[in-house]
Amino acid sequence: MTRETEQKPANLLLDNLELLQQGMDTDVPVLDLACGNGRNGLELAARGIGVVFADHSADSLRFVEQQLAARNLSGRLWQVDLEEEATAPLAGARFSSILVFRYLLRPLFPALLHAVIPGGLIIYETFTTANRRFGRPNNPRFLLKPGELKAIFRNWETIHYFEGLKKNPDRAVAQIVTRKP
Repeated sequence: MTRETEQKPANLLLDNLELLQQGMDTDVPVLDLACGNGRNGLELAARGIGVVFADHSADSLRFVEQQLAARNLSGRLWQVDLEEEATAPLAGARFSSILVFRYLLRPLFPALLHAVIPGGLIIYETFTTANRRFGRPNNPRFLLKPGELKAIFRNWETIHYFEGLKKNPDRAVAQIVTRKP
């Protein structure tokens, strides 16, 4: 995958931008969780949406900071270790929506469900167990089981759900766009 492809926002986000912006509480930011190079949050920031870029990697957040500065955009950087068991990094946090792409930490789901304000969205896409045939990731800890993502959000309004194969590059994913009641 090229750096240019890596910088392009996810199609799932682009397809749901209008929905994300409708009725959004502009006083409450969007969380780009495990943001990596910030490709999705940067798209929102370019549209004037407040974004918190959260990642464990200082290098990734430096890159996001450089991109924000180069584009004259604003955003908040949050270096956080989501996988440290003794912490609850999302406790008390509130977001108008949460974006999660290519990341899975099952113990974090209850906090994600709680951190979104009523009427807010979660836009989530990550790999499924069927991805093993394409290579990495292939560790079951980082792969969703069939139907798992939909089951987690069963009490929310499902706007979009897909589970299957995507191309360019080939990968097996589950996607959901869901609204908190």
